[in-house]
Amino acid sequence: MTTPAGIDPRGPRFAATITAVLLLAATFLGLIGISTARSFGTSSDTWAIVAASPGQRALDPAFLLTVVIALLFVWSVVSPATAPWGVVFRRFVRPRLAPPTELEDPRPPRFAQGVGLFVVTIGVVLHLVGVPWALPIATAAAFIAAFLNAAFSFCLGCQIYLLLQRAGVLGRAPSAA
Repeated sequence: MTTPAGIDPRGPRFAATITAVLLLAATFLGLIGISTARSFGTSSDTWAIVAASPGQRALDPAFLLTVVIALLFVWSVVSPATAPWGVVFRRFVRPRLAPPTELEDPRPPRFAQGVGLFVVTIGVVLHLVGVPWALPIATAAAFIAAFLNAAFSFCLGCQIYLLLQRAGVLGRAPSAA
């Protein structure tokens, strides 16, 4: 199996920075929105989640922003060459930088986008069915991964890809026995 042409490793880090900002906003909105809204219980001194209809949950700003983020993840997985953050990086940022010292295999970052998509999709689905705190927990988890990539160049999804590759699950053609 041949390795695809390399990509500038600063591109995924740039995309992770923008994604982290969006996920932080979604997490904040989720913490103050419907998914964590509470009312004081009448029969006991505990907090109870306010029941919201699926329509109300679908109009929650955190939900709407998370859907946009999920669609951006889908775009990055399906067509990374046309994904918005990659286009912005290639057109406006990369021309102002020195050439990269080395190129990176595009498969791990693409897999990482799929992991991000999986995490936020779980949050979106659980939010729609009324699971309290699901949306802000999912966006916070995705934020942590995006922040690690943006701030420290540590791609958690890429590390998962490499682990699965070493285990023979991904990225390698079966060896002839």
